[in-house]
Amino acid sequence: MTIPGPAAAPSLIGRGRDRSLLLNQVLLGAVVLLAAVLVVLFDKVADGTLLMLGVAIVFVATGAAFILPWNTFPALAILILPLVDIAAITLLRAAAPEASLGLLWAFPAIWIGSAFGGWGAVLGVTLISVSFWSLVWTDPQQEIGPTTFLFPVMIAGLATVAALASKRTLAQRVLLDKQSQYLQRSVERARSQEDLVTEVLQAVDFGVIRLTPEGSLVVTNEAHGRLQRARADTSRAYAADGITPIGDEDLPLARARRGEEFENALVWHGDPGEERRRALKSTARRLYDKDLSDAGMIIVTLDVTAEELALRAREDLVASVSHELRTPLTSIMGYVELALDDPNLSPVSRRSLEVVERNSSRLLDLVADLLTASAASHRGVELTLRPEPTDLSVVVEAAVEAAMPRAVERRVTVALDAVEKVRALADPLRMRQVIDNLLSNAIKYNNPGGRIDVGLTSDGTHVWLAVSDNGPGIPESELPRLFERFFRSGLVRNSTTHGSGLGLAISREIVRAHGGEITVRTTLDEGATFIVRLPATSAREDEGS
Repeated sequence: MTIPGPAAAPSLIGRGRDRSLLLNQVLLGAVVLLAAVLVVLFDKVADGTLLMLGVAIVFVATGAAFILPWNTFPALAILILPLVDIAAITLLRAAAPEASLGLLWAFPAIWIGSAFGGWGAVLGVTLISVSFWSLVWTDPQQEIGPTTFLFPVMIAGLATVAALASKRTLAQRVLLDKQSQYLQRSVERARSQEDLVTEVLQAVDFGVIRLTPEGSLVVTNEAHGRLQRARADTSRAYAADGITPIGDEDLPLARARRGEEFENALVWHGDPGEERRRALKSTARRLYDKDLSDAGMIIVTLDVTAEELALRAREDLVASVSHELRTPLTSIMGYVELALDDPNLSPVSRRSLEVVERNSSRLLDLVADLLTASAASHRGVELTLRPEPTDLSVVVEAAVEAAMPRAVERRVTVALDAVEKVRALADPLRMRQVIDNLLSNAIKYNNPGGRIDVGLTSDGTHVWLAVSDNGPGIPESELPRLFERFFRSGLVRNSTTHGSGLGLAISREIVRAHGGEITVRTTLDEGATFIVRLPATSAREDEGS
């Protein structure tokens, strides 16, 4: 068995050594004093000199516990006091054999066992047993019985219990120290991460705030402060169109405090034409704790003034140029038609004028698309609709009839077998524009000799319009951008097929304005299917209209 050094010594060694040593010694000194008084009072003293010597030794040891700086001594130095106490109690036991003062040996036995563990318990029990049996064999009046043999066993049991308790205490302390160190590292890591997040939040140029479920502000950054100061310098707030005033209750922060989630909510701060006018775009998301309970909201705000002004300038330019082009184009087409009506026109001139008519018509269609796209987004104003109860099958058949010359030219078959009689509350002119765009694309981008299937049905809740072709299809990588304005597929850009890239974007704007949606399903080299979903109209609604 190895003797542990200072690093392994438990509670009496290291931190708190002085206090533990002092408490043990003072407790023993008090008990010895009380025992000496009782022995004298009951006249159990056999040798007064030994009694006084034993008491004196205990009190000298107690004084040493008070005076000496034990924490500066080697760990094993504190063994001196319990060994001295064992000797003093041996004198007391010899001075009054009938007073059972040998029970006081339990104090140093427990002390040594708890301070030095197993080897300390063995040492203490050995010394006490030697002292006890020495007194028993030298006292002719000592009666040897069961109690005589049980006494050393009792002392050994007490010392063992103390050693085991000390070992458990030491293990718990080591565990607590490790947990404390782990907790400290976790706190430092969390503080480091918090500092990093704070630095990142202060470095970004968009505002970030976090709200509690009750709506209180708990996190913000410098960019948000700058945006708020810029907003405070303006007078009023306006909706995304820049001209509709909104109240404080409709601002993003107020909406988030009510628990609303939104994305890219655009608000203009400042009157139209004001130099310091700012456009702020905000997104609010709900946060959840690990138990999925509400943890509040986070709001991100970005200054998009420059981008919005650039977009509006572009839209103004497109609208202005489109308006300016449409008038002369209409005049050109009118005069070309008049010229073509001349029966005396030579064949060569007629062919040239027909080329002019076709290209003028294509250019006029492009201008019309530009004007429609501009109207759909100009200053955030939605498309103007004039909905009425409409038989969409009539609109579909008229659109197919108008597209047949182009289909015949490319030898494309158009099938209407799946068109049912369906009514919906819709703008017939706008829906005709959607169907024309879908049919035009299906014919234009289909393979020569291909097939187009047009379907129209209703499930009572929605109206479904489908235009399918067996053409080359659309690459999957291009699907996310298919409905963007001016986007054209790579397969089309590399061909001689003309197009503006506005047809599908305009169609989606019109369908969404009706409260519906347009989607596409496609497989490369197998064709594409465009599906339009619109709200259905009940017979009662039709009658009321």
